[in-house]
Amino acid sequence: MSKPQPHKIFGIFGDRRRIYTKNIIKGMTHFEEKTVKDGNVEYREFDPRRSKLAAMITKGCTNIGIRKDDIVLYLGSSHGYTPSFVSDMVEKEGLIFGIDPAPRVMRDFVFLAEKRKNLIPILGDAFHPERYMDKVCAVDIVYQDVAQRNQTAIFIKNCNMFLKKGGYGLLAVKARSIDITRKPKQIFVEVRTELEKVFTVIDYKILEPFEKDHCMIIVKK
Repeated sequence: MSKPQPHKIFGIFGDRRRIYTKNIIKGMTHFEEKTVKDGNVEYREFDPRRSKLAAMITKGCTNIGIRKDDIVLYLGSSHGYTPSFVSDMVEKEGLIFGIDPAPRVMRDFVFLAEKRKNLIPILGDAFHPERYMDKVCAVDIVYQDVAQRNQTAIFIKNCNMFLKKGGYGLLAVKARSIDITRKPKQIFVEVRTELEKVFTVIDYKILEPFEKDHCMIIVKK
């Protein structure tokens, strides 16, 4: 196996078939992900079938906005698979506020945060950012992966409240959660049009074959 080389995306490494992040906690994995060692460096494989962010990168995105030392608001952190890789990307001086309303998955995320000190778990509803505004500071990145009908409104609300000017927002759009009766591409266009009223859209990709009926839209404030 060839050793991973720096990718065009900051904090991502790749070989011909896979993408990786540099593990900030060497010797520890969390989701049975494969690792590759190169001397003193360990890489964790980032699977596009398990992460919309990995799918976006694999589909050819050239800038996801995330950088070393960034502060991230992650809406819909779930068990923490993708947040764990964002944790590698922002490195130990970065910070990720993980918001999720489900106590069961938040418990898993809390266990993950005990190992990865740059993760901050917050049990909360992303539709009501005013309820956690005392726990979250201004952020460089808002990342949202929330399966709700009003997911666009939730994203705009949180970006308006927390995202710094010049910061990036990444929205994973789940068409079936918005309207199961309509064509996903039609919904994607509507969401993009809505976002363009508020932000600059810098990238848009449909995530098939990795995720059915999903797209990701990246904006800049």
